Amino acid sequence: MSDQFKSGFVALVGRPNVGKSTLLNRLVGQKVAIMSDKPQTTRHKIHSVVTRPDAQVIFLDTPGIHKPRHRLGEYMVEVALGALKEVDVVFFLVECKEPGPGDGYITGQLKGLATPVFLVMNKIDLVEKDTLLSLIEIYRHMYSFAEIIPVSALTGDNLPRLMDLVVGYLPAGPKYYPDEMITDRPERFIMAELIREKVLHLTSQEVPHSVAVVVEAVEEKKNGLVVVRAVIYTERESQKRILIGRGGQMLKEVGRQARQEIEALLGSRIFLDLWVKVRPDWRNRTAALHDLGYSLH
Repeated sequence: MSDQFKSGFVALVGRPNVGKSTLLNRLVGQKVAIMSDKPQTTRHKIHSVVTRPDAQVIFLDTPGIHKPRHRLGEYMVEVALGALKEVDVVFFLVECKEPGPGDGYITGQLKGLATPVFLVMNKIDLVEKDTLLSLIEIYRHMYSFAEIIPVSALTGDNLPRLMDLVVGYLPAGPKYYPDEMITDRPERFIMAELIREKVLHLTSQEVPHSVAVVVEAVEEKKNGLVVVRAVIYTERESQKRILIGRGGQMLKEVGRQARQEIEALLGSRIFLDLWVKVRPDWRNRTAALHDLGYSLH
């Protein structure tokens, strides 16, 4: 390996729903983070790996920084802010719009940070060039950004330049992960996230953020069929009824869509055994958060 090989860690931070997961999936070239049009979709810090001939970049996709309303929200913000101290570069992702109070709050959290911060302006496919230039000037006065890069995570526009720039900021170092590895999360975690993504897509505003998914068992049969047993936890009986749906139709559709993506992930035929259980107020109970995989320690 050349002495010039570089490696390092990059945190993606930003308000909820600005496209962090879309950007991450596009950079990695494969779906590793779930996406939805509902804010606060990402709950965990996910390591995703891009390996090039000259560098290995490990991205940390963090939960959107927001004003928390329950213990789960506090956990998510702690995860996001904690990531800033662990990395070589920070990507502060914003939409191509005038900054709001949430953007001001995040730049306040970045103050005093020695780490270089890139302002990554997403969704340039939706704005005129003159508007973009005026927005860049507004953001330039908010923080001393190392780089300001307009991109489109949806179309891939300007992402090669973004990658080239970030590699220039990384130190010389080893490969932390094998070439073929794209995430540090186990398959069970990815399967649970794919199921949760389908719940986010298919259910109303009353349900999504009260949902947690746990894959309890994965068993491969002799005929090659993989049986996946998963439980969708929610907080109220009324939410459970919505998730199951009339005649079980909602749960069947969640299962059908999730099964297709899990089969693509594993390259195997899947039997997905889905259950819905109520765990009252789990987002505010530390023990429940720990049981369902939300723990800083």
